[in-house]
Amino acid sequence: MYIPKDFKITDKSVALGVIKEHSFATLFSSHDGMPVATHLPLLLDEKNTYLYGHFARPNPQWKEIGNQIVLAVFHGPHCYISPSWYETDQAVPTWNYVSVHVYGEVELLEGEKELMESFHEMVMNYEAPDSPYRLQNAGEKYLAGLSKGVQGFKMKINKIEGKAKLSQNHSSERQELVINQLEQIPYTDEQQIASLMRANLKK
Repeated sequence: MYIPKDFKITDKSVALGVIKEHSFATLFSSHDGMPVATHLPLLLDEKNTYLYGHFARPNPQWKEIGNQIVLAVFHGPHCYISPSWYETDQAVPTWNYVSVHVYGEVELLEGEKELMESFHEMVMNYEAPDSPYRLQNAGEKYLAGLSKGVQGFKMKINKIEGKAKLSQNHSSERQELVINQLEQIPYTDEQQIASLMRANLKK
């Protein structure tokens, strides 16, 4: 990933936070010299050394993924920045965003126990704390059928790159102008980018 110095996420804990908060990722590998991708949730293990996920078995990507370096892209908040918000007309539009790239090697989960544990972790991660749903309530027969339809995997993390493009290459006065405009837009991405920009200004 192209990362100018001002935009580089140097704190690993910040990059891991993006992965956890925006865990629906795009996983890239290659087939016959062409890139292929699947969109899927990926969860970090407790030691932050692996990502866990599941392919649908009919998806052919998993069949060749074991002998190559793959790329998982996690997209954080992003939004359009209008030059009309600046103090001058001598400017062009841009886009502010946060993104994390993870490179690694994939190992397929072959054991039923490890696969069911990864299912359980996935459900517990996304279900609300007070949700009555439990995976085991679906019953052994149903879960056995489900496990035949998916291919679990874990991805050993070799390298993490993070980029937070938050107008750091502009003056603090201009950044404040952008923040004020974004705070007036009632959408999640704009609000999150404004919050990140304000936090960055206070450093």
